[in-house]
Amino acid sequence: MTFETLFSLAGLLAMAGWLILLLSPLMPRWSDRISGLILPVLLSIGYLALVLFPTTESGGGFGSLAEVMQLFSYEQAALAGWVHFLAFDLFIGAWACRKARSEGMAFWIVLPCLPLIFMIGPVGLLVFLAARGIRLQMTRA
Repeated sequence: MTFETLFSLAGLLAMAGWLILLLSPLMPRWSDRISGLILPVLLSIGYLALVLFPTTESGGGFGSLAEVMQLFSYEQAALAGWVHFLAFDLFIGAWACRKARSEGMAFWIVLPCLPLIFMIGPVGLLVFLAARGIRLQMTRA
């Protein structure tokens, strides 16, 4: 299988997970299982395989920005980095849905956070945590 095929497959898995998260109010258990566990685990296994079984010797490393840039100039390393993002962002999106549900937050509050978590993960997480904090302060007042 080519790296391009693996890239497409990983993207399809992640998109399926995000679509399921959008439907999570209708099927919370399935959403938790599929988007919060099964798909992130599958993506993580793919990531592990990419990291453990390099097809070529690559340069670079994590000691400096220049080394990271060199490392990600190799297809397999770039794909591994992408799958890493897909797995973690989906896991965090599922966690946000699960956390909101367990705390009685309305889904419409979480909904705008999901595309942010998907596109710019840490920013989406910050927005979700801020919304959660504001909601907590308002319920205590």
